[in-house]
Amino acid sequence: MAWFSFPGYQRVKRLPRQLVRICPFQGCIKPTRISLFQVGSGRPTLPFPHPWNYDQPLKILETFFWGADREEGPGRHNRYLDVPGFAPILVTRDPGVIRAICMDTGDKEGQFDRDTLPSKGIARATGKDTLLYSNGALWKHQRKICASPFGKTSLFDPIVFHHFTDTFRSTVTQRLKSLRRLLKTSGQIKLRLQLEPEIKTVMLELLAINFFGAEVSYDDLRERHVPALERVIGSIVTDTVKNPLGIRVTRLPGFTGRITRLKQDYAAFEELTDLVLVGRKNKTGLWDKVKSEAPDKALRSNIKVFLAGALEATTSYASWAISHLARNPEAQEKVYQEVKDVDDYIPDILEQAGYFGQVLEETLRLTPSLYFLPRRTTRKTLVETADDRSIVIPQGTHVLLDVWHANRHEDHWGVNVTGYPALDFVPERWTELANRGLLSKDTLHFGFGHGPRVCPGKHLGQLEVGLVVGAFVKLFRFHSLDPKNEAKAGVSTKPSDGTLVELQLRETAENSTDKPR
Repeated sequence: MAWFSFPGYQRVKRLPRQLVRICPFQGCIKPTRISLFQVGSGRPTLPFPHPWNYDQPLKILETFFWGADREEGPGRHNRYLDVPGFAPILVTRDPGVIRAICMDTGDKEGQFDRDTLPSKGIARATGKDTLLYSNGALWKHQRKICASPFGKTSLFDPIVFHHFTDTFRSTVTQRLKSLRRLLKTSGQIKLRLQLEPEIKTVMLELLAINFFGAEVSYDDLRERHVPALERVIGSIVTDTVKNPLGIRVTRLPGFTGRITRLKQDYAAFEELTDLVLVGRKNKTGLWDKVKSEAPDKALRSNIKVFLAGALEATTSYASWAISHLARNPEAQEKVYQEVKDVDDYIPDILEQAGYFGQVLEETLRLTPSLYFLPRRTTRKTLVETADDRSIVIPQGTHVLLDVWHANRHEDHWGVNVTGYPALDFVPERWTELANRGLLSKDTLHFGFGHGPRVCPGKHLGQLEVGLVVGAFVKLFRFHSLDPKNEAKAGVSTKPSDGTLVELQLRETAENSTDKPR
């Protein structure tokens, strides 16, 4: 690498322009500069994570677009922060720009890398040699390994699929029967319950046991591994912001109860990873689809990413779907009419449940698990959108693709485009889009990312969530206790109420005159 391409040289080179506030971006997509501090503006927080706001990432993104709706032109959806001595930060909620940058992310020279800065805590918890954290040739190699077991071809192969769904159906049936027994033995017609913990345990069971073939009891997953993983994932977010020295928590002395507890949680995480790798040795689950001769040690970090990441993503997806249906009784009833007679979980039958599919699409649009996608330029880069707009982004720029706010903005998903307000949960929106002749490439919600770095577990996640939510709707009628559906965000987004619902067995509800609110 030439001496002038080193980060230190680049910082010195751009410093004079930063001091006189010259925009570092070129092209017709001219982003608007925001100030680091803006006293009296009413902004929800500062436009960067720090120890007092790191747990409010959606507000940090919102800060970039504070007052942007009063603006016309490209700055309405493209904002930047340029602090002297630091690399620029570009935040975009422009779907055209998001799509173009996603498609130009990869291992080729000059393409965007996935920005590793927001993932430092994850890397310290799981290792840097992972599909999530790595870039370039290493990422491409790992992507190839993951393509087979997680790909649609493998999952929907008739033999593999039926084996997988047989164990899957057994898992989901047992858990729903337990919930059913709880409701019946309580002596109550209705039961109030936070569903997120239940969903999380089922999702970890599906991944660890059904997919990877680990031998671990449901009670161990529920009582030990799920709580441990929750705390590990929570510490990942904290660690990214509050650990500038990069010291792993497992190397800290147990001076406090919190550190002692976290070290135990990380030990439980390691134990679960060991159990999953035993499945590889015994060729259980879908391990025979993993085309790699690498030793277990080389796969360990990726397994940990899959366990934590897939658990977060699928729990988020299923929790949001149930949460939306709990606030939309008509949509819930339409889904029920489609799934009430479904006993054989095969892709063809699931695809015939068209309205249910729209519910899941609308869930990903309005409340995506991945609320932003981090990218970084490897050199000065020209980005051209499908509608012939362009922006030139300087080398080393941190780019935040703000999927959350792009999907919820009236300009992109509102009445004029889709026939319905952008902030409303309306599955019928997708029928209207089809009637208007819009193709799938015109209506991207980036729920699993997009382009070469699309989530490798996309098809598995869709399958798991479709079956879990469908089975739940088939058995229960449920409604939310709060009409608002606020979000919390960490590694992923989830309903802030923990998916609190009041549920009733449908067989009881049908015989009751007490209709759900």
